[in-house]
Parts: sequence; structure tokens; C-alpha cells
Amino acid sequence: MPRAVSGLGKRTVRDLELDSGARVLARVDFNVPLDGRRVTDDARIRAALPTIELLLGQGARVVLCSHLGRPKGPDPETSLKPVSDRLAELIDAPVTQAPEVVGPEAKKLAEALEPGSVLVLENTRWEPGETKNDPELARGLAELADVYVNDAFGAAHRAHASTAGVAELLSPAVAGLLLEREVTTLRSLVEAPERPLVVVLGGAKVSDKIALIDRFLDTADNLLVGGAMCFSFFRAQGRTTGDSLVEEEGVELARAALAKSETSDCRLLLPVDLVLGDRFGADAEVRQLDGTDVPEGWMGLDVGPRTVTAYSAVIERAGTIFWNGPMGAFELEPFAVGTRAVAEAVAASEGTSVVGGGDSAAAIAEFGLAGAVDHLSTGGGAALELLEGRDLPGVDALDDA
Repeated sequence: MPRAVSGLGKRTVRDLELDSGARVLARVDFNVPLDGRRVTDDARIRAALPTIELLLGQGARVVLCSHLGRPKGPDPETSLKPVSDRLAELIDAPVTQAPEVVGPEAKKLAEALEPGSVLVLENTRWEPGETKNDPELARGLAELADVYVNDAFGAAHRAHASTAGVAELLSPAVAGLLLEREVTTLRSLVEAPERPLVVVLGGAKVSDKIALIDRFLDTADNLLVGGAMCFSFFRAQGRTTGDSLVEEEGVELARAALAKSETSDCRLLLPVDLVLGDRFGADAEVRQLDGTDVPEGWMGLDVGPRTVTAYSAVIERAGTIFWNGPMGAFELEPFAVGTRAVAEAVAASEGTSVVGGGDSAAAIAEFGLAGAVDHLSTGGGAALELLEGRDLPGVDALDDA
């Protein structure tokens, strides 16, 4: 495991000494996928349960708030009611759904809560002041409770009313168990990993990952690149990319990363072979390419078998692994082999394994390996910003330890 680091540096929910009946406003990340009125993946709800159950066990009256999607105002399609229904199935406590985020009805329901029960406020994004960190909205949220807990790591990189503004108005304002674990685990990747540290990055855009690439070229031992982003690197090397997806903005960024890697102690590895398709589709004609110069009329949609073997060998020897981004178009079965192989290698490694990002998490879950990794991060953007060395407003606003 990574060696101990300085920790969160903030007070946590374990530091609270609550009187029975104390009202606690907890910001959670219930931004889950829905199929109509049904939650199709409850992983984020389950991730918040330890904090919720700890508060309920102390007799607290728990008021939960979260965003869901990106609505511009009240929208029944993004109501948290299906989430409340699923939460009620997962905990042994009464759960009530409020019809609003703040206002007289929400306040009335919060005041009427019994100790050991839960109120779920409506989608915070229904309020236009949420993303603007509106002081009035923050005050409305603060009126609902005496204590604030932030357990929404996935939203901690946003200075919103429910993540930063309200924390300035309620005291104590502390971290939940999930947020604490996320921050300390991810900081350990950079500050105190067991060596060698192997970082596997995929996805489409170099521009989304360039700050991470730059930082890990300073701190990692091996950086393995896959996904469509590798074609920006190949274009920077003067290779032909055929009809492959190439982020033009990423080519110069990739060229700079390649130049830096020449003097870095970190070894930057690119695919050595590819799986091609004549189009993006599950019924595409498939061709193996022993090399990386893609001919016209073809697009690279997965890494090839020699790359899989090489990357898996590096992962096997890792002391710590961080994986973010698929190796190819894994949602299409003919092009899922590379991502599946990396997932299996990460899961089988004896090193500490940390997986971050929505697509990587989806791949791990799809391949039935979620329980085989040490830490599956719930925050894509927040995880990347933390690893890049940036401050997280939702963490900074909490009480110092």
C-alpha cells in the first residue's frame, strides 16, 4: 500500500460529537444514471452509505443534497425521487423526498425530521444559484441544519453553493468518510507511492490529460498511453493515422510531452500495434495492424496484442497503479480486448490499484472486476484536478484539523 501521507488536513465526520436529534446537512454525490424512474447503477449511493449510517447511528436527523445531471432549472426527468427510493431500499431508516431544494416546504420537512431519519432535498442544479455559489442559496441550505458534512468527492472541484458556500456558514463543517478516503488515497499516489508507480492513461483527448501527463512524467516510473489520445502522439512523431480520431490541439501537447520524456526518469510507452476498423461500429470490418502507421480508410480502435502483452508485464511488476481511461472503443465488442486485458492486469496485480474516471470505472464494472481493485474513485474531474496538484474548493472550505 502507499506509505502514509499527511492526510486530509481537515476535520472529518469521525470528529463530530453530535447530540441526538442534531440536524446534519450532508452533500453527497448521487449523480447516478437513470432509466426513466429507476437507478441503473447505485455505486455512488452505496459509496455514501458509510457516512450516512455513521450519522444515523448517532441519532442525527440527516438532510442530504446532491446534483443529478445538468438541468437548467426544475425538471422532473432529473428529480432525485428515484434515488431516494433506492436509498430507502439500502438503509434501515425512513427516507423522505423534499419537493424543492430550499424554501418553506423543505424547511418544514427538515424541522419535522425524527432522529435517525433522512430527508433528501431536490436536485441542487434546479436552483440557478447553485453553480454560481449564490450566497442566498447557501444561506437557505444552512438554515436546514446545524452541521455540514461534505462527502461528495465527485463535486469537490466545484465552488458551488452546496459544496463551498454553505460550508462557510455552518460550523462544524467536516469531511465525510468517502471524501477523506478519496483525497488521502489520491494524494498518496503522488506523494508516497510504493514503487514502481505505473500510470495507465487512455481516452480521447490529450488536452484533457496533459496536466496529468506532465505531472506524472515528474513522479511516475512508467506512463502507458492508450485510447484515441495515442494518435495525437503518433501524429507528433510524423506517423500516418488514417481515419483515426486525432485531436489536432493535442498534437503539439503530445510533442511537448514526448520531448519532456526524453529527459525524464519516467518511461513513456505508446502502443506498438493496433486493432483497426473500417468504421466506428460493432459490425465494422476488423484488421490487425502489426505496427502503428494506419492506412487511409481505416481507424485505430484498440491496442493490439503485442501492446497488451507489454503493458500487462509492466502493470504486473507495479507497486502502485493508477488507471484512467480505456485503451480503445471498449463499448464495441470487437475493440474491447485491450481495455479488458488492462483491467484484468490491474485487478490481478499485487500492487495497490487505483482506478479513476467514469469510463474506466464502467469498464471495470462491465468486466466484473470492481471488487478486485483497491480503490475505485467516484470522482472523474475531481480526481484529475487533485492529481494535477490543484486545490479543491469543496475541501478547502472545510474546517482545518
